[in-house]
Amino acid sequence: MRRFIVMTAAGLSLAGCSSFSMGDYFKSTPPTVQVQLESTPPGADARTSIGPGCKTPCSVTLPVAPEATGFTVNYNLDRFLPATVQALITRNDSNIVVDPNPVTAQLESAGPAPKAKRLRPRKPKPPKAATDGAVAPADASFPAPGAAAPQR
Repeated sequence: MRRFIVMTAAGLSLAGCSSFSMGDYFKSTPPTVQVQLESTPPGADARTSIGPGCKTPCSVTLPVAPEATGFTVNYNLDRFLPATVQALITRNDSNIVVDPNPVTAQLESAGPAPKAKRLRPRKPKPPKAATDGAVAPADASFPAPGAAAPQR
């Protein structure tokens, strides 16, 4: 029984060592910064060149590099022209600055939607004259066939 307990304890301790690494323990996670994304009108899809995106107004978390990092934000919204805004993340000692923050875009209308052609109803054709010998109604400008010509 004693042998079984020792074997189990040794197996559990070795299993725990396989997932633990001292190298990962000393690595620090890179700092991040919250960036607010806004647009006029709201509701645009905003995507950063670094990766994350959202529907405005919103905020995204971006990693901060040791040196200044420039990125762009692309805004898209139906019936509006796409817009791109550039921003810069700088790191000064312990202070992280995003310029501009919030990153805002003024979206311009793509113009009015194309109008559908309006179809006018066709005028009905006048009925064809009967060819069975019936007489058409008399017209004042033309005499009926077989009538005498007007006198002068």
